[in-house]
Amino acid sequence: MPRSSVSPAPSPAPPLGALLRRYAAGAPLTCKPVDQGLLNRGYRLATTRGRYFLKHHFDPETADPAAIARQHRATQRLADLGVPVAPPLTGRDGRTVAVIGGHAYALHPWVDGRHRSGAQLTPEQCRRLGALLGVVHASLEQVMPPRESEERADSADPVDTFALIDDLLARVRRHRPADTFDELARHRLLERRTLLERHADRLPPRGGSVGWVHGDFHPFNVLYRGSAPAAIVDWDRLGVQPQAEEAVRAAVIFFVRPAGTLDLPKVRAYARAYRRSARATPAELSAAVHRVWWERLNDFWILRWHYERGDTRADPQFPAASALAVWWTREYDAVCEAFVG
Repeated sequence: MPRSSVSPAPSPAPPLGALLRRYAAGAPLTCKPVDQGLLNRGYRLATTRGRYFLKHHFDPETADPAAIARQHRATQRLADLGVPVAPPLTGRDGRTVAVIGGHAYALHPWVDGRHRSGAQLTPEQCRRLGALLGVVHASLEQVMPPRESEERADSADPVDTFALIDDLLARVRRHRPADTFDELARHRLLERRTLLERHADRLPPRGGSVGWVHGDFHPFNVLYRGSAPAAIVDWDRLGVQPQAEEAVRAAVIFFVRPAGTLDLPKVRAYARAYRRSARATPAELSAAVHRVWWERLNDFWILRWHYERGDTRADPQFPAASALAVWWTREYDAVCEAFVG
């Protein structure tokens, strides 16, 4: 599930006067927070000169002005290639990032559109989505600098996961008063431990080709106007990763059903279009399915937020996310076939 689809905590109002003077964007009329977003803060801004999306790069991991400027240059070049993006405006000083009071901001044109889940996409729109991500990957290879390394991180170690499960189970037991979330968490943790014991020998091999990726491609980061994508937004996670794995992760997020199953016909339509557009081989997608499945089997980020940080904003995602790992393990061959068939 997308970590950046969770609503953010309140943050101080942005310094509109100083920001708008830097961009010569008129005087403010209204400024309303945008609900979606976790890493950073967004505002729908209306001024005497138009409508804008104001982004406050709030998260320390993604708030480096130099990294933000690199993202901006990438989207500007992607726009030149015809990729649907929303490049930022350039300020009077020639920069796209405004740093005020130690905080980084950027101003983008407002894009009218709506988010669509996989359930709202027709088969043809699923194909267009897969083709679009393939175009993104191919275009990034044109506009970004050569990759410094082809090496990627190791997969999760089940020994570490077993220790994490034990720790989370202890936290569940200590939580008072116990509630239905605790009950489901305990059930899923015990279930996952059994699955990992059964499949511990299926750890994916190290390796896999990498390339430039969006890094956070999911429904809240794709805006639709009518039946077509109008803009891919939020490039904060732009980086070098296995491209086929991003394709699999995106499909899993778009096409997961509330009960934790995948809409495999839609996955198949999306994946076929992605492979054609990105020139990815079935073997690459098959390996990516294995790695993302293993990643999900070892992933407990929602429970860690809930029990370690006391942050419950992602709790609504837990039923489907935890059920998906179980269903995917049972239907592994069918899921793999949908991506490579």
